[in-house]
Amino acid sequence: MQNDIFTSMPVHKAYFKAAMPVVMGMVVSLVYNLVDTWFIARTQDTSLVAGVSLCAPIFSLMIAFGDIFGLGASTAISRFLGQKDYEKTGRMSSFAIYASIGTGVVTALVLVLLRYPILHLLGAREDTLSYAMQYYIWIAIGAPAIILNIVPNNLLRTEGFASKAMVCTIIGSIMNIILDPIFIFTLHMGAAGAAIATVISNIISDILFLYVIHHHASYLSLDIHKAKAESQLVKEMLVIGIPASITNTMQSLAVLLTNRFLLPYGTNQIAAYGIAAKVNMVSVLIMVGFAFGAQPLLGYSYGANDKARLKEVIHFDILVECITAFLFLIISMIFAPQLIQLFIHQADVIKAGENILRCMMITTPAIGIVLVCTTLFQAEGRAMPAFILSISRQGVFLILFLVILSAIFGYWGVLLAQAAADIATLLIGLAFLKKITA
Repeated sequence: MQNDIFTSMPVHKAYFKAAMPVVMGMVVSLVYNLVDTWFIARTQDTSLVAGVSLCAPIFSLMIAFGDIFGLGASTAISRFLGQKDYEKTGRMSSFAIYASIGTGVVTALVLVLLRYPILHLLGAREDTLSYAMQYYIWIAIGAPAIILNIVPNNLLRTEGFASKAMVCTIIGSIMNIILDPIFIFTLHMGAAGAAIATVISNIISDILFLYVIHHHASYLSLDIHKAKAESQLVKEMLVIGIPASITNTMQSLAVLLTNRFLLPYGTNQIAAYGIAAKVNMVSVLIMVGFAFGAQPLLGYSYGANDKARLKEVIHFDILVECITAFLFLIISMIFAPQLIQLFIHQADVIKAGENILRCMMITTPAIGIVLVCTTLFQAEGRAMPAFILSISRQGVFLILFLVILSAIFGYWGVLLAQAAADIATLLIGLAFLKKITA
């Protein structure tokens, strides 16, 4: 374990040493999504692009399941390490890994058995169903690998191995870049090929993650005999893991709901939204990388009762998030058409995507501050504030504003609903933060 990063290293150096590998890992993990979208969009078939876009909530749902074990266990382990409780660290890490594999198997079975009703729920219609099914079925089969992938990635950061975790992610992503064109074009597998490439890439990075834990980690464990579902440990994991998971579940719900509200406006709008969402994901995941990268520092400082260092990390985290957010906001406002055009060349889809992307990005600074609040509450084991923020931005508030704004402003109301939800969630997050840090 690299202990100086949590105790003696200056906060700004410790922050970037912990966060930058996570940010780089997040950037590389974008390849899993962006490469699929880019290669599929090369076909210039909007029904194919829309069909694959409709499956985005399924991928987000799997990440949400992984977060239950990955974020839930890693935040608890950060506190355990701060308290020098290494026995709990080993038991928690082992349980999280094997529980995520079991959850993945069950998820795959459910998704395959209920594939038709689920795809119809996602908004698949006659012109998009066959394409959506091709992508969906292989992503469903790969659920164990995709869900497991989240867990060791998070666990390694608790011992300061963010760089090694990043390398594992990069290797998996490079494999995805190599395999995508082979399966999509050379083997003529289309949407199914993109999904297969993604699953294989996840399997490769899973193997690498587990190798690093086994050979390099001091306190994390792969010992199946330690993977006992002791009620107290499971509770500590779930109390944070479930709110963290709900964040991604809400993301799936947000995509599903927005797609449903855009259905009356045509398939091109669905395709444009899918592309804009992937571009927007670049900024969001980089900010998530900074937030999650700082989380072990927050958890360790809280567990060690080092209030001064904890406060310094919080302030620096907010500063970095806001600067990053404003940079992405400026870039997206100026270059929205060019960013959409990287994926598709149909003028009507580009115009729609340009408008959607700008509406998505306008509240990026608010998202950054909400991320800081959420990861802080998770690191400190404050389940209720974390839970409320998790269900607000892309859940309760989004549903509320989609209904209200679409009724008043129609199409533009749908596009601006997420921005309104971001502002409302920011106000709640700041209220919680003020109360806790007072």
